[in-house]
Amino acid sequence: MIFLSGSLAVVGVLAISLGAVSIQLSKTWSILLHRFFGLTASTGWTARDASIILDLRLPRVISGALVGAALAIAGGVLQALLRNPLADPYVLGISSGAAVGAVLAILFGLGSTLLGSYAIPGAAFAGALLTLLFVYFLARVQGRVPAQTMLLAGVIVSSFFSAMIMFLISVTSDERLFNITFWLMGNLEYVASQALGVIFLYLLGGSAVLFSLTRDLNLMALGEETASELGVEVERVKKTAFVFASLITGAVVSVSGLIGFVGLVVPHIVRMIWGPDHRFLIPASALVGAIFLVLADTVARTVMAPSEIPVGVVTAMGGAPFFVYLLRRKGLAANH
Repeated sequence: MIFLSGSLAVVGVLAISLGAVSIQLSKTWSILLHRFFGLTASTGWTARDASIILDLRLPRVISGALVGAALAIAGGVLQALLRNPLADPYVLGISSGAAVGAVLAILFGLGSTLLGSYAIPGAAFAGALLTLLFVYFLARVQGRVPAQTMLLAGVIVSSFFSAMIMFLISVTSDERLFNITFWLMGNLEYVASQALGVIFLYLLGGSAVLFSLTRDLNLMALGEETASELGVEVERVKKTAFVFASLITGAVVSVSGLIGFVGLVVPHIVRMIWGPDHRFLIPASALVGAIFLVLADTVARTVMAPSEIPVGVVTAMGGAPFFVYLLRRKGLAANH
């Protein structure tokens, strides 16, 4: 955990230094030390450098870390509940449901109501939770929910909601919806203007609850019947985990759009390297997810600078081949 935390700090500082306007790493360190620790300002950097670092890049890196951590935590929990490494918020349609909730909130102007900055994340959470419940009951067969059936139902629902979002954008005259097409592909460019503190509170509360379930998730890996015999209230754990995984997914999707494959790839990599103990896997996934998305966003905004590509495109280009690898590996394992 110390190694991963240090790696996140290093990656974050490197990401802050890189961009359309490259700033030397020594200047970046000096600006950050001056801002947060009050050290004497160096003559090596200008007010323009400080503005780029503190007002543009630092909030974006923090946003990427929060979004990546949230999606990785949700993915790790869903994979544990379904006992399937192919599960994640994007594949199960939770992200698409959250996006529908956010789009409807924007369309009806909920962001300008008394609820203010809480409205759109709240609507996204409602969309994510309702989608998860719909997928769950759609996949339910004779009182059981086979993992493969739930994954298939999630893919279908995700496709339907994506089509619904495109329909809403195409038929409305609301200029705000036309402007979020780029955001829907996964984008952190506009997150800096959002209330990061609100998203952090959603993530902190949801993650704390999910971390408290890690022992129960370990026992449930042995099978629901075995876990129940060992004292785990299986249905309560499942419902609690589903709700709070939807909460943190909805909160981050409301500001970052649809960013796929983070929740799929990151927990699986952590599991392959460090093992399946969820007491470590969940917090480690949060740190690796933060590192992964900060790196992906850095690539998205620098590879074609000064133009920018959606970070969701970068994660999909890296995650889709990994998804195919998991499918092939799972299929070969089943045949043997």
